[in-house]
Amino acid sequence: MISVDQLTVEFGGFQLFNDVSFMVNPKDRIGLVGKNGSGKSTLLKIFMRMQTPAKGKVTVPERIRLGYLPQHMSCKDSKTVIEETREAFFEVLLLEKKIREINHHLTNRTDYESSEYLKLIHDLTEATDQYQMMGGGAIDADIEQTLFGLGFQTKDFNRQTSEFSGGWRMRIELAKILLQKPDVLLLDEPTNHLDIEAIQWFEDFLINYPGALVLISHDRMFLDNVTKRTVELSLGKAYDYNVPYSKYVVLRKERREQQMAAYRNQQKMIEETEDFIERFRYKATKAVQVQSRIKQLDKIDRIEVDEEDLASLNIKFPPAPRSGDVVITARDLSKNYGDLVVFKEVDLTIHRGDRVAFVGRNGEGKTTLSKIIVDNLEHGGTLKIGHNVSIGYFAQNQDEIMDEKKTVFQTIDDIAVGDVRTKIRDILGAFLFSGEDIDKKIKVLSGGERSRLAMAKLLLQPYNLLVLDEPTNHLDMRSKDILKEALLDYKGTLILVSHDREFLDGLVDKVYEFKNQKVKEHLGGIFDFLQKRKLENLKELERKNTQQALVKDKKESDNKMAYLEKKEIDKQIRKIENSIKTSEENIDKFEKEIEKIAQLMSDPKALGENPLLFKDYEMQKQNLQKEMSKWESFHKELEILMVKKEK
Repeated sequence: MISVDQLTVEFGGFQLFNDVSFMVNPKDRIGLVGKNGSGKSTLLKIFMRMQTPAKGKVTVPERIRLGYLPQHMSCKDSKTVIEETREAFFEVLLLEKKIREINHHLTNRTDYESSEYLKLIHDLTEATDQYQMMGGGAIDADIEQTLFGLGFQTKDFNRQTSEFSGGWRMRIELAKILLQKPDVLLLDEPTNHLDIEAIQWFEDFLINYPGALVLISHDRMFLDNVTKRTVELSLGKAYDYNVPYSKYVVLRKERREQQMAAYRNQQKMIEETEDFIERFRYKATKAVQVQSRIKQLDKIDRIEVDEEDLASLNIKFPPAPRSGDVVITARDLSKNYGDLVVFKEVDLTIHRGDRVAFVGRNGEGKTTLSKIIVDNLEHGGTLKIGHNVSIGYFAQNQDEIMDEKKTVFQTIDDIAVGDVRTKIRDILGAFLFSGEDIDKKIKVLSGGERSRLAMAKLLLQPYNLLVLDEPTNHLDMRSKDILKEALLDYKGTLILVSHDREFLDGLVDKVYEFKNQKVKEHLGGIFDFLQKRKLENLKELERKNTQQALVKDKKESDNKMAYLEKKEIDKQIRKIENSIKTSEENIDKFEKEIEKIAQLMSDPKALGENPLLFKDYEMQKQNLQKEMSKWESFHKELEILMVKKEK
């Protein structure tokens, strides 16, 4: 479907790819992996013809439609959420407009037997059929389902897109791409702006998506659940594994070990052969054997070992002065924006050395409380920062607030003071900025490079409280692991806002859950919290674990609670069965009405007396279609309830 053939990409003499080749086939689920700067985002841009390779080509058939979500994009702000999302159905909306115009013409004409009138009827029928085939009757339902899944609420639909943050506007763009149902989805870090519940919905959507997928993500669990094939970009080459990410890691290690073993064996043989040649080169009695060994060496197909990319972060947070025992105290804390209450009546205490996670849905106040702690926002109630507490803050949009005109070196140099100024290059080197990298402008850095630079700024001062809001967004797998190691060694107090379960595991000993305008404390690590909530992972936070409830009901079928639940299910079944009966009566009514109008339309005289017959006919067909959809939905609900009852 998409062919990548001997692709070579160069930037100012630096070779990013060299003769990279692979295929994207129908229904492929590809995870595109590699360290930051390996060229993942560049490859997607080449797919979209936004960049041109130095050599080779990417072939995309004309009939194949691509849907592309970049890491960063400019979003329009002139419409409401629902209006902007409807733009995904551009072709369908044009048909809708055409149908309205034809109907308008028909109502103002009386030449019912003319060729022009009959042509309008034919055009209307054709446009209506095409409209239905393209799902025109379900546009609003599809839009609502997608927006709800991505975390929007009904009250958001008529708000201007300009009222939303960049992350929420990216969700609108993602909704538009998903609604267009392209043949191939090209997604560059799509979960960076999604909360836990939205990620779960998005994951389910992609698992059932009929098209192909090329996904860049640094979320191991997301990759494992969604992808079935992994293409690694490393040091200019592409390695294709027909397995999900976790299995790829194992196979990659095995391939490397096998390659090294074969390489060592061959090198030993070559060394022994060369030693024989050198020892007996000038002995006439060994001349034939020496020549034979020389020819043997010439014929050897030399094994090349893939160069291993060992560059990694080398972070060590500087020692910080000791703070007081109590680092943060909040009493009756509240925050609202006008009538919008973010949270209220929050009480919490964080002690020196605590390692805390803020978890919950986006919009529940995690980032807001973080900003209050670093004294960036006004609030109600009291919040006290303890004695001798110095706060280092990594904002979720840290990479967006940097001056894009400055270089990497200037960004650090502007805030460095004292002896630190002599260590700028060392600090940048620890974050993989070396050589000419330090002279790069911020505007040309990738998302991961910007995040690393923002993290480097935290090293310029010895903080004893770190507040990190989504610090792993844009970081590659290796960078996340090294950052985690550095935070494990950090001796101060730590507050982490994150939806990454694997990153939080082992890092925190207390969890604050943000939900329904409240903040609830849970002692223990992230898995202790999950076990208490009887959740399998953070992505299921805020969702009822239906499967566990069903298992429990089966085991306790003779329990009173199970009895009451089954009684409630029986009540719901009766209600759905009544709805199905009513729907079937409506379907019968609409079908009879359509048949009646069709008979009238076959009579030219009746058609002449009532020019609106065709319009009525189309309206009844639409009513029938809607009722059929409702009937199908009722049956699906009934099937689910019957399964519950059986269990």
